[in-house]
Amino acid sequence: AGIMETIQRISQFDSTILISGESGTGKSMLAKFIHQSSRRSGSPFITINCATIPEHLIESELFGYVAGAFTGPQSKGKQGMVEQAHKGTLFLDEIGLLPLNLQSKFLQLIQDKTYTPVGGVKSRQADIRIISATNLDLKDQITKNLFREDLYYRLRVIEMHMPPLRERPDALEPMIQHFLGQL
Repeated sequence: AGIMETIQRISQFDSTILISGESGTGKSMLAKFIHQSSRRSGSPFITINCATIPEHLIESELFGYVAGAFTGPQSKGKQGMVEQAHKGTLFLDEIGLLPLNLQSKFLQLIQDKTYTPVGGVKSRQADIRIISATNLDLKDQITKNLFREDLYYRLRVIEMHMPPLRERPDALEPMIQHFLGQL
């Protein structure tokens, strides 16, 4: 009940949340649950996995681009994930792999709630809550100059750690019951 009460409490605030833990511990499920428990639950929950999108596409996927920013079939412009998450939650999975050159733009998004689409000159407002997750030690990434320290502190206004299942034997019985019920 302790974790559930904590989630209910933090869901009511728009603070950024950083969820850490090993791969497979349920960080994305926790982020979805926080969103569903929040006042933003009726709005979109948009996930971007910083590890799976090629570096040269992350900026346009996140912030979109204006008409004419690219040539060819992409010339019409495109809405980015930040805009798609309007009034909802933007979940950044594997935030530790966000390229260093994009981290300053992301810092602006968190601090000012504004962003500029690729090829655009006017910044746009963003009404979103940001939840991010990582399986990396971000403090170690900072010492290696791979992650901005100021971004780290902005992301972890609230920090949650998801321990692996091997450290949570009390979570096994409800899971077993759930899966037995499904079978």
